[in-house]
Amino acid sequence: MTAAPQDAPVVIIGAGLAGLTVALHLADSVPVVILAKRELTEAATAWAQGGIVGVLGSDDSIESHVRDTQDAGAGLVDEAAARFIAERSAAAVGWLVEQGVPFTPDDSGPMGLHLTREGGHAVRRIAHAADATGKAIHDQLLAVARRHPNITLRERWMALDLITSRHVQREDVDKGVPRVYGVYALDIDAQRVETLAARAVVLATGGAGKVYRYTTNPDTSTGDGIAMAWRAGCRVANMEFIQFHPTCLYHPQERSFLITEALRGEGGHLKLPDGTRFMAAHDERMELAPRDIVARAIDFEMKKHGLDHVWLDATHLGEAFLIEHFPTIHARCLKLGIDIARQPIPVVPAVHFTCGGAVTDLSGRCDLPGLYAVGETGYTGLHGANRLASNSLLECVVLGQTCAADILDQAVQEAAPLPAWDESQVENADEQVVIAHNWDELRLLMWNYVGIVRTTKRLERALHRIALLRSEIDDYYANFRVTRDLLELRNLVDCAELIVRSALMRHESRGLHYSRDYPQTLPVSFPTVLISERRRR
Repeated sequence: MTAAPQDAPVVIIGAGLAGLTVALHLADSVPVVILAKRELTEAATAWAQGGIVGVLGSDDSIESHVRDTQDAGAGLVDEAAARFIAERSAAAVGWLVEQGVPFTPDDSGPMGLHLTREGGHAVRRIAHAADATGKAIHDQLLAVARRHPNITLRERWMALDLITSRHVQREDVDKGVPRVYGVYALDIDAQRVETLAARAVVLATGGAGKVYRYTTNPDTSTGDGIAMAWRAGCRVANMEFIQFHPTCLYHPQERSFLITEALRGEGGHLKLPDGTRFMAAHDERMELAPRDIVARAIDFEMKKHGLDHVWLDATHLGEAFLIEHFPTIHARCLKLGIDIARQPIPVVPAVHFTCGGAVTDLSGRCDLPGLYAVGETGYTGLHGANRLASNSLLECVVLGQTCAADILDQAVQEAAPLPAWDESQVENADEQVVIAHNWDELRLLMWNYVGIVRTTKRLERALHRIALLRSEIDDYYANFRVTRDLLELRNLVDCAELIVRSALMRHESRGLHYSRDYPQTLPVSFPTVLISERRRR
């Protein structure tokens, strides 16, 4: 048994923008441990190209940003959440500047920053670092965190499950005061599971993009935080709304490289092979329509014409402009033999963002005391049925700050004896092929049955197959020692079931969820909230 000392650290699971923001706002006051299941540099934040929203310009306003967020979110955005986050956007960008993030400058711009525009935004309000904003932010905050003496960074450590009241023998547990006390974590290199006591646990693991065959997400995006929160008894909401980025590079050597929305914001045109622009037939905003509309339009045109991809043409913007504003895309495509200044870019939709997640308030608090979720892992109501471009990095910073403040406001809990992880009844796995096969099967069935356009029959088939996979995975989990691949597969199966169950509950088409059986949009709609059986008990 391990006792949780009074000075137990805050354990943050995930080392992206959300986790680092929480850590940097806590570390002057309390010890912090950050767990990264791969290298610290591998996070979805580092892959973000576009930028972060800042209501900064004289032509902009909080009301305009809230309105754009609501329009993109197709009637399911929580207005209070959107306003809360928009009001703090300028301060969020300012904090990142103070940390040393090298945003693209413009002497005549607000705060000395160059602002760009993306689909769904009425004005230019996106602060960016050329076309590699996420990497610039992540690199700098990670460097600051490495220097802080109160932050412990643990690479190649993966959380298995939360330690909750059901694991702990205490009098107040029997009085109906469930909470989170820590986390079981796998030291991947040592192949040993440790019991980590925590003052609070913050889930900042990103989304669940890897549940699909094609995604712009890094390999870390396996829904770990969402699955752990669900298994612990927390509510999960809006998991049917999976955002497909409209323009992922279509190339056999690059299956996860996205072409930023900002390229269309600066005037890029979507075209068919014969050079015809097609977006006018789908939305009057054409290439600047919200992502769900653009992704469905591309999917429609691909199926109509039997295409593997469409073209994004930016050649008319000029080579000098493209190299200055999109150096990463220009260089990566050139390396693959595509000169974007002279050739259109082959693009296809791919899973990009999980709009749902573990239900939280605007301080990141989940249903269990001691547990928080921030960033793509959590659901605040900001994104509704479709995320507005560049709102995600903003949410990470704003909620990261409020989460840290709430943790510091909470009274420190008494020490509790925490049970060690029990491996006495398991053995080393004899064949890893079972995991690899089930992983491939899960991702393929999600792509084929739970994609951009859905039907009830496809969803029901998907749920049936997921149940079979779950049975195999649970049996494997019960009998063999855990590995990162097994834990990720277990989490992906949980998230896949949550996505399908949520989609079956929504009898309409709205935002990112389009059903052929329910093509209409209801006049009034509400978030899809799933309640865990453990919570019901």
